[in-house]
Amino acid sequence: MTRPWEISRSEILIRTKVFSLRRDEGVSPATGHPMDLYVLEAPAWVNVIPLTPDGRGVFIRQYRHGRQEVHLEIPGGMVDPEDTGPETAAARELREETGYEADHFIHIGAVHPNPAIQDNFCHTYLAYPARRSTEPTPDQTEEIEVIEVPLSEVTALIAKGEISHALVIAAFFWYGLAREACLQGTRPEGLPDGLVLPALYSKG
Repeated sequence: MTRPWEISRSEILIRTKVFSLRRDEGVSPATGHPMDLYVLEAPAWVNVIPLTPDGRGVFIRQYRHGRQEVHLEIPGGMVDPEDTGPETAAARELREETGYEADHFIHIGAVHPNPAIQDNFCHTYLAYPARRSTEPTPDQTEEIEVIEVPLSEVTALIAKGEISHALVIAAFFWYGLAREACLQGTRPEGLPDGLVLPALYSKG
């Protein structure tokens, strides 16, 4: 039976604003042999699917230096120390990156981004009704273009590779499960009565 490894010692090798690199000496329960294991310690992350009353999603285009490309994504970011939790971070990130706000933030799922080397969660929130209320205030590393896209186009955008960020695709998986639950008569907790979640694809 597979079991967790024992950790004999740990040390932080690098600390940065967005993560720390930790080296553990792990001991295999199967062989007893020690091995260096590396972990990226990071705060929790949030992704936000902002839904407008007319069934459009609020998306952003921004530069991603890992790929040195501009990517189509949804708002999101880290849970900062001053945030009281992921929901507070979701509202803050939505407002900062897009200038939009919403009355309801519904937690629809969470994933481990990469449990092989990371220790954090990424939470997904549905924000409704999303409406522009102020100017965006992105930080110095962010150059963001805000666009509204019908949610019925999302599946096609993923299939064409125009949406390729794995955590964004995971967010829409959770959205699809929430929509299916509604169709089956089981509404996610916090979802406003009468709200019909649009499909992520066009039937045409």
